[in-house]
Amino acid sequence: MSDVLFKQPLRLRMASAGFLSLWCLIAAFPIVWITVLSFKEPIDSFAQNPLTVIFGPTTLANGKGLSVIDLILGSGVLYGAYQFATKILSPNVRRYSPQGYLAFGWIVGAFLFGAGFLIVFTAILPAITGVLNAITGPLGTPIIGHTLQHYYAVWIDNAFYENFINSLIVTAGVTSISLTVGTLAGYGLARAGTMLAFWILIIALIFRALPHSVLVAGYLPFFINSREILEPLFGASAPTLYGQPWAVIFVLVAINQPFTIWMLRSFFQNIPAELDEAARVDGCTHFQAFRWVIMPVMWPGVITTGLFSFLLAYNDFLVTSLLLDAQNQTMVPAITGYFNRETTTTDQVEAVAAAVSITAPLFLLVMVFQRQIVSGLTAGAVKG
Repeated sequence: MSDVLFKQPLRLRMASAGFLSLWCLIAAFPIVWITVLSFKEPIDSFAQNPLTVIFGPTTLANGKGLSVIDLILGSGVLYGAYQFATKILSPNVRRYSPQGYLAFGWIVGAFLFGAGFLIVFTAILPAITGVLNAITGPLGTPIIGHTLQHYYAVWIDNAFYENFINSLIVTAGVTSISLTVGTLAGYGLARAGTMLAFWILIIALIFRALPHSVLVAGYLPFFINSREILEPLFGASAPTLYGQPWAVIFVLVAINQPFTIWMLRSFFQNIPAELDEAARVDGCTHFQAFRWVIMPVMWPGVITTGLFSFLLAYNDFLVTSLLLDAQNQTMVPAITGYFNRETTTTDQVEAVAAAVSITAPLFLLVMVFQRQIVSGLTAGAVKG
């Protein structure tokens, strides 16, 4: 009876399926499509016939392609990686991480998973498929054009790995500082019932609502003239802030910190204050209660907030493009430069390959932390 009572009407299910299909068409399809064309020769990538783009006859004619064996084993590796990340990695990280160092365990686990996936997919899998293609006859004959030359040109010839390293430095710095400050501030504001805490939150919200262009306009003159401004304090060794990733980290932290504080405060508010009181009765100080009692309960919320902080820094364009020079540019502004300066079809496909490359870390994060993200987003949804 209850199943019938709570079952969605047919019209609602059809409407939900229709909206989901429309979203996949609008949002997911372009990502899949540019991923496909990034592995083709330019003449195939920009062909008017979609089947030509998918099968890549010119790419295939140049001796670069995938066989049925390649497609089956490649799909199997991707599925296995997804299953490993979602069902095996999470419990093992929790089991083997030292007490109090779960966040460090997650970082190590995500790094090892990413490195292992790259080794399997780029070294071990091609060696296995090469042997199988040679002995399986028609199943080993290439049927779909496929080439990695554009990715090689982007990452090796154009040194895109330097932009990737700069992005890692900026995002790691922003995420670490934002979570450190945000957890302490969010906990304090969640437990404080004073008007001062209320006005701090309101000011933070107003600051977060300001357009980034307004904030960067205030930072830019100081960054450009930082050597002259700081010279009275540091003398001839006065540093310049313009183009320095560490300086941009603090700007992004200042811009994104209000969001982090508000989000973590909402998580802390859903943790009963009785836990703090019980820890205090057992002899813990306020910080010990926070460190050993509250934080273990808060990890899903911290991971969810950390992911959003990572995305805000990773996808930032305005701040990094204006405050970093060409030598220290992160990936998103560098890709914009690709599209602005490239003219030939080969250069355009390389720009697309660079754009596709930056999505890989995002898929990795979502696969590894999907359970924590869901747990964090639903924290406090059911109380009592």
